[in-house]
Amino acid sequence: PLTKEMISQRLSLLCRTGNGLAHAFVKVDLHDSNLGDIAAISSYIHLRYIDISNNRLKDLSPLACLTQLLWLKVDNNALASFKGQPFEHLRYLQWLSIAMNLVTELEGLTAPSLETLILTGNAIQILKITQSLCFTNLVTLELRRNHLDAIEDINLPNLRHLFLAQNNIKCLAGLEKLERLVTLHLRDNQIDNLDGLSPNMKCLQYLNVR
Repeated sequence: PLTKEMISQRLSLLCRTGNGLAHAFVKVDLHDSNLGDIAAISSYIHLRYIDISNNRLKDLSPLACLTQLLWLKVDNNALASFKGQPFEHLRYLQWLSIAMNLVTELEGLTAPSLETLILTGNAIQILKITQSLCFTNLVTLELRRNHLDAIEDINLPNLRHLFLAQNNIKCLAGLEKLERLVTLHLRDNQIDNLDGLSPNMKCLQYLNVR
């Protein structure tokens, strides 16, 4: 398990604390540390940037106390679900990568400040995001190399970049509300028509459906 000694050796980036009255290290890099438990991190409340990629983590609940977190990388772990995870407490989180995990659905992920969400290499089958209040600031969504075969509904009013390459998508229905989309990357799918593209997508500059 993670120890305070291990954390202290990996801390960096000294910054002012939120109230401006003190200084604290706000970044920790714990990638490739063979961790199955990160309970010890919960007392480091000033952390803003955390890399815990390439470990064995299934539970991120100790991060719930780290309410100043802005950036979190959890690539190549064993996270299977967002339910029971701490994201509703991380209301300032702007960048989140959970690539190469075991996630099968987005339900349970609430992140009102999130701007970039990377879920490449998981096992998500259906893309459905209807509670736009949870992702009102999302600009970039990456879902390459999942098991997607359907886009039921995506209500992301500020989404600019959507990457869905290397899935099993057959049609584009469900994308109609993405009126601010600039980039739509769908390479290596099974698309046979472009019926889901809306005339309201006036910002679209890059489309790849090869």
